[in-house]
Amino acid sequence: MSKNIKNLLLFISIFFVLGECFVRLRNSVADIPELTIDEQGIQKYQPNQKGYFKGGTHRWNINELGWSGFLPESNDNLITIIGDSFIENFMNPSECHQSVLLKNKLPDYNFFEAGRSGVSFIEAMEIAKQLDSLSPIQNLIYVSDNDFKESIYEVTPHANITQYSIKKDSILYGTIKSPVLKKILYNWKLMFYLYSQYPIDQIINKKLPNTNNNLVQSKSATNDSNFYNQLSELLNFIKNKYDLNKTTLIFRPDSDKKIIAISVKNGFKVIVLNSDNDKSWSFRNDHHWTCYGHQKAAEQIYMATKNQNIVKIN
Repeated sequence: MSKNIKNLLLFISIFFVLGECFVRLRNSVADIPELTIDEQGIQKYQPNQKGYFKGGTHRWNINELGWSGFLPESNDNLITIIGDSFIENFMNPSECHQSVLLKNKLPDYNFFEAGRSGVSFIEAMEIAKQLDSLSPIQNLIYVSDNDFKESIYEVTPHANITQYSIKKDSILYGTIKSPVLKKILYNWKLMFYLYSQYPIDQIINKKLPNTNNNLVQSKSATNDSNFYNQLSELLNFIKNKYDLNKTTLIFRPDSDKKIIAISVKNGFKVIVLNSDNDKSWSFRNDHHWTCYGHQKAAEQIYMATKNQNIVKIN
């Protein structure tokens, strides 16, 4: 091996070592907890994990049941809070979680959060069914328009998301996509940082011309025109399979009014949040809620549960 090659390999090795130290010390990328799938097909996190969010501003916690945040002190008068990354809420400290904010307003009740990035509406219902073992008095399921679309296999098929197949009239449980590669990537912080800054798949997709653009647009339009009928089939399946008496859907601001109406028609109680176009609800470069947004959401949910007699206020 020539001297030049040896020097090059030495330089590369030093670069990777120093780069790894730099990224770790600065928390330049968020720690990502390791996923698992339980015996009921629900994706959650390996219990008892901790890590830093990007920038090291705060730490997230995975409790002993595999969900983000901390378990309630008691399961008496329990209300579950179920949803996707908005409820997982890694981007905010623990005091900005819905469970904490609602507990402050409803001290006679206890709150259990079950949130994970990518949870579809049908999986949220499966999580609620699993949490029935805790005897909750109410399930608050936080939803967006996409949660309904991603619940239907025939609308947006995803192997890693739990979905309902209209054709098969059954649930298709999600699988963990590339678990070994993810574990390597999340633990090799420098490589994860480089990937997050320069995602190869997105760069390639931008460079490749879309020769089937008209076909893609036509298919999308067809899906949109059929979606509400497919949604009705999904909700009909759900109301025959799950107990809706103690389930309330929390719709994000600016949700599709037709989705809300179809949900009400199929027996769901709903609370529709309103941000009044206040941009402070979300981060500047991220649609997730800030602490302020979570506080405003909790205030509206508190008032709505009081007015709808979902909870009793002393």
